[in-house]
Amino acid sequence: MSTDATEAAKAGGCPINFDHYDHALQDDPYPTYARMREEAPLYHNEEHDFWVMTRHADLHQAFRDDTTFSNRMGVSLDPSSWNENAHYVTSFLGMDPPEQTRLRKLVSRGFTPKRVADLEPRITEISAKYLDAAVEKGEFDWIADFAGKFPMDVISEMLGVPEEDRDEVRHYADNLVIREDGLRDVPPAGFEAAGWLFSYYGKLIADRKANPTDDLVNALINAEDEGQRMTDQELTAFLFLMVVAGNETTTKLLGNAVANISANPDQRTAVFADAALVEPWIEETLRYEASSQFLGRLTLEDFTIGGVTCPAGSKLMFAIGAANHDSDVFTNAEQFDITREKAELSKHIAFGGGRHFCLGANLARLEANIALQQLVERVSSIEVSGEPKRFYSANVRGYASLPVKVTRR
Repeated sequence: MSTDATEAAKAGGCPINFDHYDHALQDDPYPTYARMREEAPLYHNEEHDFWVMTRHADLHQAFRDDTTFSNRMGVSLDPSSWNENAHYVTSFLGMDPPEQTRLRKLVSRGFTPKRVADLEPRITEISAKYLDAAVEKGEFDWIADFAGKFPMDVISEMLGVPEEDRDEVRHYADNLVIREDGLRDVPPAGFEAAGWLFSYYGKLIADRKANPTDDLVNALINAEDEGQRMTDQELTAFLFLMVVAGNETTTKLLGNAVANISANPDQRTAVFADAALVEPWIEETLRYEASSQFLGRLTLEDFTIGGVTCPAGSKLMFAIGAANHDSDVFTNAEQFDITREKAELSKHIAFGGGRHFCLGANLARLEANIALQQLVERVSSIEVSGEPKRFYSANVRGYASLPVKVTRR
């Protein structure tokens, strides 16, 4: 850590010790985030040599600065993931313009707002199938019985994955992002999962070329922009990205939504009495407990915040979860509040920003809205009824298990 940053960190009584792999910190990172924003908004972990940017204004600008901040090493600081071949796994998340622009345009040709909207009736059916079965029991695990199944089925529906394969796909997708305490890289189970999923989606693409259907895979195969199409490798990488970005983050969003509404009884009463509050419930969950807490960047130029300079060639993390608690932007930022002003809520950066705004944001919001509207229709209350188990991951925040009980209408 630089001298200035070290002195700032010590001003709080003890040095800030931030490490996103630390399970104890993941249990409650927000007090540490607050100190970082106040004392070391550009924080340097000297031991592992990475930097963290935590203030909302800085991240808002950084998302729009491709000159200083590069995606070419990927978005995860896991040693096995941080390399110039990251795009083979993370698709355009591991690219800079113009390559990123080209691929995003091709993906957008197939992954259209209309395709997402047309899937709404089927999303509604999938949600109802799992939710009805869970609610019938009265007490159940919100993750195991609903939130862990529903988003993966939606993605599988879009891609044309057969129903008999979905449990296995879900199993390997879960293993991709789990991190054991003390482990600073992808575990063996994660590598096995990646290999299995790449093989599976490679075969799916080959099958669609031989036997065309009307799903997203075929739409992506046929997507064309100025005479260019996606290669098989690019297609496979994007389908792999869909598993993580389209499944894990939505599962975590739904879990975080229920956990936080349960912890705030007055707001729970309000939203279950007025379904119009479901949308702000979703947006406040995205702000208060973003599923994706961190995104990695490679610095291409030196830059300075608060008198502290991060040199070119550094590993940097955009701390989305910290920025969304910035009191310079959000009133009573450390409080979960679904009655927050809409104009204020619109400033959260859970989906990134600029050219890096999440391509699947509309789908995530649609899934969450359908699921939570159906929940409000079916029950008059939901509350956590047992000991939750947190899902430990270097980048993703949420629950592995969330026991709940509901009061049926």
